Amino acid sequence: MVKGISRRVIVVDSPDPRIFEQAIFIVRNDVLGGDGVTSRQLVDEARRVAKNYVRVHTSKPASRLPCAPLFWSAVGAFALGCVWLTVFLL
Repeated sequence: MVKGISRRVIVVDSPDPRIFEQAIFIVRNDVLGGDGVTSRQLVDEARRVAKNYVRVHTSKPASRLPCAPLFWSAVGAFALGCVWLTVFLL
């Protein structure tokens, strides 16, 4: 049990429910005091952070070509063949 502590929180629904259902932001006590930050600005910032998190964590990785291992194996074999021919013919 916690006594004597009150916290302000912002609960934001997820832009993409596959990642998380809700994001809960705990607001510092001194923010709403006299810094000129409104509660609307806090909510907007919380939504921006949640959207950015979803965007970063759902972006697709750089696609690799399915034939990339075969291509690089052929390049390596060709280079090794050139080195072998150079050593053998000299």
